[in-house]
Amino acid sequence: MPGPLERAVYGLFVTSALDLAARHGVLAHLAEHGPRGAAELARALGLDEDTLGRLLTVLRAFGVLTADPGGRYTVPTASLPFLDPRESRYLGGFLRHLMESTTERLRRLDACLTLGKAGAEAALAEPLDEPFAELYRDAESTGRFLDAMWQLSFDVSAELVELARLDGTRHLVDVGGAGGPFAVAALLRHPGLRATVFDLPQVGPKLAESRQAYRLGGRLAFSAGDFHRAELPAGDCLAFGYILSDWADDTCLDLLRKAYRACAPGGVVLVMDRLFDESGYLPPATAAMNLAMHVETQGRHRTAAHYLELLRAAGFTGCEVRHASREKHLVLGRRAADPGGAER
Repeated sequence: MPGPLERAVYGLFVTSALDLAARHGVLAHLAEHGPRGAAELARALGLDEDTLGRLLTVLRAFGVLTADPGGRYTVPTASLPFLDPRESRYLGGFLRHLMESTTERLRRLDACLTLGKAGAEAALAEPLDEPFAELYRDAESTGRFLDAMWQLSFDVSAELVELARLDGTRHLVDVGGAGGPFAVAALLRHPGLRATVFDLPQVGPKLAESRQAYRLGGRLAFSAGDFHRAELPAGDCLAFGYILSDWADDTCLDLLRKAYRACAPGGVVLVMDRLFDESGYLPPATAAMNLAMHVETQGRHRTAAHYLELLRAAGFTGCEVRHASREKHLVLGRRAADPGGAER
């Protein structure tokens, strides 16, 4: 088979092997102790040597791990920030979410394909787009999901904070901000800033952990609520990170109009999300997650131009796109200043 086809056909095995290697400490052990053979790893971690050897072979064959002539495995330097649990870009939580939640929901695509999403929901007698009830069903599930979201967001948030140019901003409202990856990154960069995360009540304990871990005290507040039913807290900067891609255009427009009402004159709204480029199908990770959105949410991934249209329809002006070096980018809109006042 051609290489792209082979990777597509057998990608399921690679993702599964990588998730298992993360959950059973294989990647952490390699990251901390350096090259190790399968037998040595199995002894150190209390794992079955034969099964582990087969798993490592898959990861080596697909280039996820490398091995020396003696069969000692190593995490490649370029991948280490994503596979070492001590690093801020570690993807272990996201891998677990893919295997335990997304993979199960992807099976519903068959019904969506033949019946359409609404028809599939009726046939299955269950909604395809309300994952949060399941994800937040108990403290353990909530913690796993929020950990995955933190891993996807915190490291890249440092760059997004720089792109947002928050100098002079007084109060950031992070809508659906979960455990606070963007809010925390912003507070660490701007000592004079305060932030409020507005999210469902189940998120409160996780945000309290972030507040304590980063010693943010009263600068990081939590406001419990449902952004579909309630107005948003007032601020001079309102941020949506990985939020609008969960929802259809009409819901996005409603949320952006709420943000406009909550935004102080001269303030800004930030939309941070994966973006399709002008081709409409790249990059590949955005295309993959766009398919997942179909069975996990009501939303989709969009181009920058699509978000600019939504922002302008909600009343924002001076809208622009600021591209990051990684997968999450920034689309910005401004609320005009009061007549006679200077726009921020």
